Formats: sequence, C-alpha cells, structure tokens
Amino acid sequence: MTVAQPWSEQSGAVVLPSGATVRGRRIGAAASPADFALLLAPGPAPSWPHRRIRWPDFWVPLDRADALDALRAALRRAHEGERVEVACRGGVGRTGTALAALAILDGLPAAQAVPWVRAGYHLRAVETPWQRRWLRRVA
Repeated sequence: MTVAQPWSEQSGAVVLPSGATVRGRRIGAAASPADFALLLAPGPAPSWPHRRIRWPDFWVPLDRADALDALRAALRRAHEGERVEVACRGGVGRTGTALAALAILDGLPAAQAVPWVRAGYHLRAVETPWQRRWLRRVA
C-alpha cells in the first residue's frame, strides 16, 4: 500500500513565515491534487478549483491589482489549511516570483524574499530584474 506524502513534504513545497505551506510546480506536471491552484500561464487547468493570472513569461503580472488580489486569496486559503499551489509553464520564474510575493504578504521583509525562495524552492526563481523590482512593491 502506498501512503501519500504529506503536503509539506511534496516536491516544490515551501513553508511560508507563518507556517502555511504552498507548493510550486510547472503547469502540466503530474501532481497530487491540491485544493486550489493559482495559474500564472496558459495551459491545461487542473481538475481542482483554480484562478488564472495574466502573467507573461519572464515578465510581471499585467494587472497588478488582480495579481495581488489573487495572491492574497491564495494566502488566505493556505492559512485556512487548504493545499494551495502556484504554477506556471516552467515552474521557475513566475512561480518563484509568486511564491516570494506570498512570503512577503505573509510577513517576510521584501529584501529577503529572493534569497528565501531561491534557498527553499529553486535556485533560479525570480529570473529577471523587473520581477525583483515588482517584489519590492508587493508589500
């Protein structure tokens, strides 16, 4: 009998400053179900509830207010114990930027967000200077 891995031990899972866990991944990658997905790129949608943000590859969200609203909603769900994931086409730049933004919204100082997400999620997370600049404006 196979036992499912706890959410916090799933590949791509990061623990936010508050202790809530969020999973990052690439869209289309096989994954155990989540309760909610924040999708940052076109592509196949999961069968579970999700919300899509218009966010071009290697760039920042096209609608800042909509992106921050979606990130705050995802953070609330994670605080309520839901299994929340963030996904983009490659699972690195946009996903890493969104995970760093969630950490900032969760209380991490913006100056620590990029090193935090690179240490805990992916070494190349937050790929561009404008993504780093966007993170400084999240809080």
